Amino acid sequence: MSAIKFDVDIMLASAAQFQGLTDYGDDHFKEGLGQLLQAYDNHVVEEFGRQRLYNRVLKLLAARLRVTEAQKKHPEIALEKISRPMVLTGLPRTGTSALFNLMAVDPSARALLQWETHYPDPLDGLAPGESDPRRLKLIQKMEAQRAQNPEFDSAHYASADTPEECVLLHALDFNGVQLGFECLIEPYLRWHQNSDLLPMYQYYKDLLKMLQWREPGERWLLKAPAHMWALDSLVKVMPDVCVFWGHRNPLDVVPSISSLTSLAAKMYGGSIPSLDNKKLGPIIMNFYANSLERGITTRASLPENHFLDYSFKEFVSSPLQLVERCYDYFDIELSESVVSKLKGHIDSNPKGKHGKHQYDYEKYGLSEKMILDRFEFYTEDKRYKDFL
Repeated sequence: MSAIKFDVDIMLASAAQFQGLTDYGDDHFKEGLGQLLQAYDNHVVEEFGRQRLYNRVLKLLAARLRVTEAQKKHPEIALEKISRPMVLTGLPRTGTSALFNLMAVDPSARALLQWETHYPDPLDGLAPGESDPRRLKLIQKMEAQRAQNPEFDSAHYASADTPEECVLLHALDFNGVQLGFECLIEPYLRWHQNSDLLPMYQYYKDLLKMLQWREPGERWLLKAPAHMWALDSLVKVMPDVCVFWGHRNPLDVVPSISSLTSLAAKMYGGSIPSLDNKKLGPIIMNFYANSLERGITTRASLPENHFLDYSFKEFVSSPLQLVERCYDYFDIELSESVVSKLKGHIDSNPKGKHGKHQYDYEKYGLSEKMILDRFEFYTEDKRYKDFL
C-alpha cells in the first residue's frame, strides 16, 4: 500500500504549515482539488509518480496561499485593467507554441512566461530590476528535467523564460486540464467537463492582474487549446479579448497530442495503466473532439469580431504574413522595427530546431478511419474545411 495519501484536508493543512499562511481565498477550488486528488489516488500506481504529484499539489496550494496574501498586502492589484488580450487557441499541435513564441518578440505583447506560472505572487524585498531568485531556481530545475527527459524537447520545448500555456495558471484554481493527462482520468475527467468554469476564469484574471502589476505590459499575449472549453467565460471576464484560432487536420493532431500527453504522463506520474498507449489514443481523440465541439458551439453564440482563424499550413508557409493578417484584423499597430524582430525570430527558429517529434497511429490504438469519423463534424464543416 502506498505511503502517499491524497487527502484534501491533510494536504491543505500541510501546505498551510509549510507556507506559514492559512488563507486560501474563495474556497470554490476545493471541489476540483478533491476530484483531482481522487483521480491521482485511483490511477497513479508508482510511488515515484504519486510522490511527484503530491509535491506538485503542495506547491500549487502554497502558491495560492501566497497569492491571497499578496492581494491583501497590495489591494491596488485589483485595480489593474486587462485590455485587449490576444489569446491563441484551437486544437493542440496547430503551431500555437511556435506562433506564441514568434508573436512574443513584439515588445507591446506581454507574454505569460513559464516561470511566472510557477510564481505569480510578487516577492517582497526585491529591488527594482532585481531578478527573482525563484526564477533562477526554476531554470536549474528545468535543466535537470531536460537531462532526464531529452525526448520531451522535440515534442514541446520549454524553458523558464519561454512563453507558456495559461493552463499552468488555471491549475492554481484546480480546474482546467492541469498537466494534460489528469483531464483524461476519472473522476476528474467527468467533473471538469461538467463544471462551471467561470469562477476559474475570474481567478485566472486576478492572477494576470497580479503579474501585470509586478511586470507591466501593453497587452497580454496568452495561449491554450483549453480555452475552447469556456469561450463564454473567457469573453465574460475579458470582454475585448482577441481570439486567434488555429486549425489543422485531426489526422495530424490526434497522434501528435497523444504522443506528447504520453510523455507528460510518464514524466510526472510514471506508468498509469488506464493511460496505457493503446488506450490513450481513443481517450485523447474524444477529449479534444468534445472540446472542439463545445468551442464551435459556444463561438456561434458570441460576437464574431472576437475571432480570427488561421491554418497550420499557413503558419508554416507564411508566418510573417500570418502575423500581419492578425494585426490588421484586430487593428493592432505593426511597426517596421517589430517586423524586423519577427523576421529575425523566424530565421533563427527553423521548424524542427529542437528535434523532430515522431509518432504513429497504431502505437496509440488509433486508425485514420476512427479519427475521420469522430471529427467529421469539423472536417466537413464548410466554415473550417479550407483551413485543414
